[in-house]
Amino acid sequence: MFGIPGKQAVTMTPAAVMQVRKLMERDGRAGLRIGVKKGGCAGMEYTMEFVDTADGNDEVVEQDGARVMIAPMAQMFLFGTEIDYQVSLLESGFQFNNPNVADACGCGESIKFKDLDELEAERQAN
Repeated sequence: MFGIPGKQAVTMTPAAVMQVRKLMERDGRAGLRIGVKKGGCAGMEYTMEFVDTADGNDEVVEQDGARVMIAPMAQMFLFGTEIDYQVSLLESGFQFNNPNVADACGCGESIKFKDLDELEAERQAN
């Protein structure tokens, strides 16, 4: 929907690919749907859920056997994002390296996106 021909909407690091694929196989799911919703101290939060089928309007990205579906309302905010999976002593989870984020809260759980005019100008420049 908001893509550039020949370029995937999001990419995944090898660690993210391995984790998504592992969870898809373990639970027999079609893939990971990601999106955004209003919430958190910075205004928006990422959403993630493993699903059985893709919605007809989802942008589907497949990489080395891992499948990510991007909810329609999130596509413009997630374009160009790299998804990583990190493990530390205290926590593990998916991380989003998103060029569309203008600011994030201190805890890293919520984000604020660049305004729509700025996002569109950047897309057209690339």
